[in-house]
Amino acid sequence: MFRDIRKKKNQISTEAAEQLLREARRGVLAVNGREGYPYAIPINYYYDREAQKIYFHGARAGHKAEAIRACDKVCFTVYGSETIREEAWAPYLRSVVVFGRCRLLEQSPETMALLKRFAMKYYPDEALADQAILEGGRAVRMCEIEIEHLSGKEVQER
Repeated sequence: MFRDIRKKKNQISTEAAEQLLREARRGVLAVNGREGYPYAIPINYYYDREAQKIYFHGARAGHKAEAIRACDKVCFTVYGSETIREEAWAPYLRSVVVFGRCRLLEQSPETMALLKRFAMKYYPDEALADQAILEGGRAVRMCEIEIEHLSGKEVQER
């Protein structure tokens, strides 16, 4: 159902792809937007390796939420881990592409716990994360991508 990476020599292991998902701070979420136009937006996210899910938050209303309600199929891309090797002048860059189903989560104690795990990725300490959640946590909606397919590759930028 999902295409394999065409250039097998560029493919990275699942473990390396998951490491990039854990370490990167932002990714690009692509949804099916209005009138068939794709809608892609950079987001902060949290990757739960055990559950094989990606979590992010957003407003309760808007283009992103509307598009997810209309079609739950999404694509999520992360890139980074740029390295320069001695034998080559141009950097190598890794990327991960995830295909999955996204759902908008209703507010509950479980989603507030997810929001806390998400916040701990971005805030320098727990007190600041707790304060941010106290001030704005009720206004956001957590979203969950259930991963159906994940692949990663490394290419040289030249």
